[in-house]
Amino acid sequence: MKRTAPVNRIIEFSNVDGPGNRTSIFVQSCPFRCLYCHNPETITMCISCGECVTTCPPTPKALSMQDHKVVWNQDACVMCDTCIHTCRHLSSPKITWMTPDDVAERLQLTLPFIEGITVSGGECTTYPEFLTELFKKVHAMNKTCFLDSNGAWLYSEMPELMEQTDAVMLDVKAWNPEWHMELCSYPNDNVIANLAWLQEHHKLYEVRTVCLPEEPEHNEDTVRNVAEHLDPSIRYKLIKYRPFGVREEGLKRLGHSITSEEEIQRLKKIAEDAGARNIIVV
Repeated sequence: MKRTAPVNRIIEFSNVDGPGNRTSIFVQSCPFRCLYCHNPETITMCISCGECVTTCPPTPKALSMQDHKVVWNQDACVMCDTCIHTCRHLSSPKITWMTPDDVAERLQLTLPFIEGITVSGGECTTYPEFLTELFKKVHAMNKTCFLDSNGAWLYSEMPELMEQTDAVMLDVKAWNPEWHMELCSYPNDNVIANLAWLQEHHKLYEVRTVCLPEEPEHNEDTVRNVAEHLDPSIRYKLIKYRPFGVREEGLKRLGHSITSEEEIQRLKKIAEDAGARNIIVV
C-alpha cells in the first residue's frame, strides 16, 4: 500500500521556511488548537457537513456533495477561500491526498531553483511513514529535507523519519505546562523532550516562540527557559504576535494588538542574559 497524506497546499518558493529557497508542503491535521494559529483551517479533517458547499460561489461551483462527502473540483476553484471562512470546524475541503511519488513529481518544476523542501502543517509528523518515503526521494534529488514542527509527537519514537530528516524547526509555544494547555489545548511534555533530543542528535535548526502582547510574565518564563536549554549556536527566533488570520476565539483571549517593539526587545535581552547568542526578532 502506498503511503499517503492529506496535503492542504504547496508553496513552490519560500525563503522563510529554512535555509535558501525552498518548496513548502503543508499537510492537514494537528493535535494542537493554538489560540493564535494563523492557518486554523489546517487543524482538523473535513467532516463533510456541507456548509461550505452552500456558500461556494455558483460560477464556477468548485464544491459539491457526492455520496455524503464534500468534493472539491480544483480546476473550477478560484481560491476565494469562502469555504475556509465558512467552516466552523477548523478545516478545509480543499485537500488533496498525495503519495510521495505525487509530491516528487510536483517538485520537478521547481527542482533547479530550490535548496530543498520543508514540510509543515497542521503537524507534519502526524504522517511519519509518508514523510520518510518522501524524504528518501528528495534526497535522491540532492535536496535537503526539513520539518516545521510543534513537537507534539516524540521524535525518538520515529527513528526512520529522523534518519531522513536533515533538520527541524521547532515551535516552543510555552514552557509552563498550564499556560501551554491554555494556549494550545495540549500538553507540552513531548515538546520539551524533543528540544533536548534534537540537540543531542544535531537535528535542531532553530527554535521559535510567539511572544504575546499582554502576557509579559508568560513570555519571559518561556524565553528564559528556552534560552537556558538551548545551545548558543542554534538560532532562537522571537516572533511578534500578530492578530491577522487568528480565529475569533483567539482574538477574544489574546487581543487585536501586535506585540510592541519594546516588549520584543526586552525579551531578546532576557534571552541573551540566559545564554542565547543567535537571536532573530521578527
